[in-house]
Amino acid sequence: MESATLVALLSSISQLIVLLLLSPNSADSNSAANAFPIVNNFLSSHETAAALSLLTLSRKRKRTHFSERESEPDDHDSDHELGGGDSVRLGLSRSPDSFRNCFRMTSSTFEWLCGLLEPLLECRDPVGSPLNLSADLRLGMGLFRLSTGSSYPEISKQFGVSEMVARFCAKQLCRVLCTNYRFWIEFPNPNELDSVSAAYETQTGLPNCCGVIDCTRFKIVRNGGVQEESIAAQIMVDSSSRILSIVAGFRGNKGDSRVLRSSTLYKDIEAGKLLNSPPASVNGVAVNQYLIGDGGYPLLPWLMVPFVDAVKGSPEEHFNAAHNAMRLSALRTIVSLKNWGVLSRPIQEEMKMAVAYIGACSILHNGLLRREDFSALCDGLDDYSLYDQSSQYYRDTSLEENSIERKASVIRSALATKAK
Repeated sequence: MESATLVALLSSISQLIVLLLLSPNSADSNSAANAFPIVNNFLSSHETAAALSLLTLSRKRKRTHFSERESEPDDHDSDHELGGGDSVRLGLSRSPDSFRNCFRMTSSTFEWLCGLLEPLLECRDPVGSPLNLSADLRLGMGLFRLSTGSSYPEISKQFGVSEMVARFCAKQLCRVLCTNYRFWIEFPNPNELDSVSAAYETQTGLPNCCGVIDCTRFKIVRNGGVQEESIAAQIMVDSSSRILSIVAGFRGNKGDSRVLRSSTLYKDIEAGKLLNSPPASVNGVAVNQYLIGDGGYPLLPWLMVPFVDAVKGSPEEHFNAAHNAMRLSALRTIVSLKNWGVLSRPIQEEMKMAVAYIGACSILHNGLLRREDFSALCDGLDDYSLYDQSSQYYRDTSLEENSIERKASVIRSALATKAK
């Protein structure tokens, strides 16, 4: 027998043996019959199966090795073998959008994220019930829950695991992200704030702006689907839609200004811990670092809201136009977060878990931007007013302090002369 034929035969036999050994009941005489559902389950859908086929089904820990090709694969690239000798090779071609549709990221970002989270995902299994699942499979189930919003029974069926395992892996990913990678959402230091404000000034002519603040709501369903309410989340972003601060968990019927005043961001700014760099001089007016907010917020020396009834062609109208342009980055972030499947519909979890989903998706949002992976970022907004909730949550005028607002009005009028 020729050597090439012998090698091919031995390779085929070894792959069959590996497949049988990976069956949950490999010691059983019906191993072959038990192995078939593993493969058949992952072949049950098209794009999802193509992406999931790239996750190892190893009973041991294996690091995934692959790279994403955006161009059309040649004949030799139509099949992908991942992991080592303990992985099941599924001969499926992959479309470039498979990972984006299933996990809202590219395959290279998935591999990078898996490498970061692997020791954290595998270090704490349910007591007395080791899962014996590879890190990429655990990550895949968690991301699939976040990106598609699929229910635990759906994830269980798709990945061939129990509902308990699907739930555990989804919650474990959120716990790991919110505990160990919350630093991906971090208020910038003074040097970084200078870069943030420089970008806004280039865009609109307004100096010393350090970000845009906005508030949005996510629906939540509790008590078996009979009680629906909403959660308010306050975000602060820069011009690239990177989240600089987020706080969630307030009741959704709470107005934007009340959410603001209940947040640590407000308290830290008022205490002089943040936005405390030297002011810029604009027409003789000292302009401290400030944020941009919609009409649902109070006018403060460090928080600029739009003019009401600005005269056409006036500096006030120019300020409002610049203000609207700056707010787009926050609206884009909100829409991008709501494009995560688990946040795009009423969240059927308790409040604590719903807040964890918001936090995990926000952390992933920033992580993807760090890698310049824009898979989960909204492409653009034709009309920002369609996504503007400020008219629904008016500010509480009883909270205003007239002397502070008068000082803020002077600053805003000076800035209006600089608006492009």
